Amino acid sequence: MRDYFIRRFLLIPPTLIGITLIVFFITRIVPGGPLERAIMEMRQVDAASGASSGGSQAGEGQALSEEQLQQLKEYYGFDKPWYLAYFEWLGKLARGDLGNSTRYNDPVLGMINQALPVSVFYGLITLVLTYSICIPLGIVKAIKHRTFVDNVSSILIFAGYAIPGYVLGALLLLFFSVNNEWFPIGGFVDYQYAYLMPWGVFKDPEALMSILHHAVLPLACYLIGSFAVTTLLMKNHLMDNLAADYMRTAVAKGVPFRIAVVKHAMRNSLIPIATTFGQNIVLFVGGSFLIEFLFDINGFGLLGLTAIFDRDYPVVMGVITLGSFLLLMGNIISDALVAVVDPRIRFK
Repeated sequence: MRDYFIRRFLLIPPTLIGITLIVFFITRIVPGGPLERAIMEMRQVDAASGASSGGSQAGEGQALSEEQLQQLKEYYGFDKPWYLAYFEWLGKLARGDLGNSTRYNDPVLGMINQALPVSVFYGLITLVLTYSICIPLGIVKAIKHRTFVDNVSSILIFAGYAIPGYVLGALLLLFFSVNNEWFPIGGFVDYQYAYLMPWGVFKDPEALMSILHHAVLPLACYLIGSFAVTTLLMKNHLMDNLAADYMRTAVAKGVPFRIAVVKHAMRNSLIPIATTFGQNIVLFVGGSFLIEFLFDINGFGLLGLTAIFDRDYPVVMGVITLGSFLLLMGNIISDALVAVVDPRIRFK
C-alpha cells in the first residue's frame, strides 16, 4: 500500500503539467484576451481625448503603431510562441512565482492568499457541520425507516435540496438583512477589521465575532444543498447493509442490534462517504461563486470566476493550478480513507 501512495504522489507533477498545458494553450487561442482588451481601452481613451478636443480630429490618431503593439505583446507575454511562453511560466511556477494579474497588476500569489482563507473558513465549517450532522441523521433515518421521524426529516431535506443556495441567500438577505437588519447585508468582516485580512482576523476576538456574525446567512446557503446528498447516501447504504446476510447472522448469534449496527453495518456504509470525501474538499475550498457574489465575499471561487470574465489569464492559471492540485490530493485522501474504513482494501 505504501508503494501505491508513493506512485500516486509521483503522478501529481506530470498530471498538473498536462492540465496546465491544456489550459494555457486554450488561453492563447480564445479571442478577447488581455492584449485585445488593452488595445480596445487605449482606443477608447484616444477617442475620448479626440472628442474632447472637438472638430474633425475626434476620429484621428486612434490606430496603434507597430512599435506600440509590439510593446503590448511583450508586456502581456504574447511576443513568443505559446509553448515557449508556457515553459517560461512553468519555470516561474517552480520558483513559487505565479506572475502578476493583467487586470490589477498585483501578484497572483498575493491575490490567492487573500481569497483562499475566506473560502477555507466557510468550507471547513460546512464540511464539519455536514458530516457531523448528516451521518448521524442518515443512521437514524435508516433505523427508523418509514416512521414519523424519517418522513418529517425527508420532507425538510428535500425541500431544502430543491431550493438553490443563491435563491435562499436572496430571500435571507431580504428578510434578515434588509427588512429587519439582524445580520450584515454582505462582506466577510466589518470594515474596521479589514486591515487584519487575511489571517489577522482569526486572531482578534472581536474580529472573529464579526466574522461569525457575517457567516450565519452564507453558511445556511452552503449547507442547504449538501445535507440531502450526504444524508441519503448514508441512509440508503446503511439500509442495504442492515438487510445483508451478515447482519442477520450476527443478530442470530446473540450480538446486540446496536453493536451490530455500529461495528459492522455502519462501517461498511461509510465506504461511499469516504470515497466522495476528497472531492468535497475541493468543492468546499473552491466555494460557490454565486453565493460569494451574492454576499459580496471575496473568496477563491469568485476570484476564479472574475478572472475568467476579465480574461485575467495569470490569475486563471493560478486558480486552475491550485484547484487541480487540491483535486489530486483529495483523491489520494479518499483512497486512504477507504483503506482505513474497509480493511479488505489493499492497494497494490
